Amino acid sequence: MNKKVDEYISSQKSPQKEICTCLRQLIHNTLSGINEEMKWGVPAFADGKFYIVALKNHVNIGFSIEGLTDEEISLFDGGGKTTRHIQVKDISGIDSARISSLIKLVDNRS
Repeated sequence: MNKKVDEYISSQKSPQKEICTCLRQLIHNTLSGINEEMKWGVPAFADGKFYIVALKNHVNIGFSIEGLTDEEISLFDGGGKTTRHIQVKDISGIDSARISSLIKLVDNRS
């Protein structure tokens, strides 16, 4: 675990702090030994394949879409050309099974 990532998460208000903590742990549980760092001002994982960002009313978990098919890209929200995301508004909205499967998909393709 990275100290700067700890600081980023601990500086967030609730419920973003708790959502970020849960998503971070989900990423680590899904891909053991994954590296984390601060990149683009937010916590990033696996050299930028994944990120979490706390926003005013929710948290996004972002994914690189490099190497994904159009059908696979449609599984995510957003319209970015290089990344897409899943929006989480509260901790009960975290679909761990879905997010874990998307993490594995992206990790295997990029």
